[in-house]
Amino acid sequence: MLANIAYGERDLTVEVPDSALIVASVSVPALENEHGALIEGLRQPAHGCSLGETVRGGQRAVVVFPDVTRAMPTRRVVPVVLEELEAAGFGPERVTLLSGTGTHRANTPAELERMLGREVLERYTVFSHDARDREANVLLGHTSQGAPALLDRTYVDADVRIVLGLIEPHFFAGFSGGPKGVCPGVAGLETVLYLHDAERIGHPHATWCRIEGNPIQAMLREVVALAPPSFTLDVTLNKAQAITGVFAGEGYSAHEAGCEFVSRFQQMTVPQLYDIVITGNGGYPLDQNLYQSVKGLSAAARIVKPGGAIILAAECRDGIPNHGSYGAILEQARTIDDIFAALHNGAETVPDQWEAQIQALVQRRATVYAFCEGLTPAQLRAAHLQPIASVDETLAALLQANASASVAVLPEGPYVVPRAPAKAAV
Repeated sequence: MLANIAYGERDLTVEVPDSALIVASVSVPALENEHGALIEGLRQPAHGCSLGETVRGGQRAVVVFPDVTRAMPTRRVVPVVLEELEAAGFGPERVTLLSGTGTHRANTPAELERMLGREVLERYTVFSHDARDREANVLLGHTSQGAPALLDRTYVDADVRIVLGLIEPHFFAGFSGGPKGVCPGVAGLETVLYLHDAERIGHPHATWCRIEGNPIQAMLREVVALAPPSFTLDVTLNKAQAITGVFAGEGYSAHEAGCEFVSRFQQMTVPQLYDIVITGNGGYPLDQNLYQSVKGLSAAARIVKPGGAIILAAECRDGIPNHGSYGAILEQARTIDDIFAALHNGAETVPDQWEAQIQALVQRRATVYAFCEGLTPAQLRAAHLQPIASVDETLAALLQANASASVAVLPEGPYVVPRAPAKAAV
């Protein structure tokens, strides 16, 4: 049969055995009136005061929105928020739009125009957070474990802090959205590094769809508590990237409701572990580079047999990428085991090591083949992956070597989190 894997801005069709398991999300209908649902979330949120009540008495507002690596429908959400702010007396001169990039690169002008639209860019002050600019980030104190709490000065100084986000499963924070929009979204580099050290990333509770007991969530919430959002609005999406839910108002209650909603539709228990797992990374924008595509590998690793094979199909139009430290960490390591040695030798945490750490964990479990048209075979080999020219041909070769091999496919990559039954998980 044929399986369509989300790849870049198109589907990649792969021929798989009729016995293959397709791990697809439950079909969730789009909201009938998206604009109306956003307005209702802002005016009559299920959790806390309305946006109008929240901004009353404030002088300046900041609106934080995700960067270009997220599928957040920013262009459809931000204008509605700005309209409500303007109705409350917060015109363009009183509002700053801040993209929560974490430690990612700044959004390009073209990306910002695609995300926000020309009219918003012409009327409002818009810029990307810079985690590495010490002057742009304010030290608010330290967490209970001694982590420095550095947040963007524009965010901290605003009278009204509005944080927008997309709730989806996350491979070590449990879920995205909510407080994660603040930390690491607009956090300083030292805070992000502390949050992502090898011990936390390697903790068994720092995993998909888990908030309770997750050390990543525990620390980031301590940081956020020092400068909490005034109002949050998170959305959920279906595979067509249509909005399926709006969760607004007081941060944690709204976010928890959204996480519960996502859990019902974007997790799937499978009957066994599989010899071969084919995965994408959700298509563009999430599969724009190899760094982000580790999420698809992490999802596939949950249901692959030890010693099995994972085939990754991710476009990677933005390369490894050529910014950040992820590529250099991989290239400098002779083997995957060298990555673990470097992480646990007492050295300081370096940017992007967490992605290399999770990739290494996956590759200790399974062989990874990669179809990435945005990367050369040499680049993929330097990243310790086996480059392939065709998913179909690679699958056929693996099945020729083992005709009875079981196959599973994650056509939406990490947007649907597979779970092996407890008796099969190892």
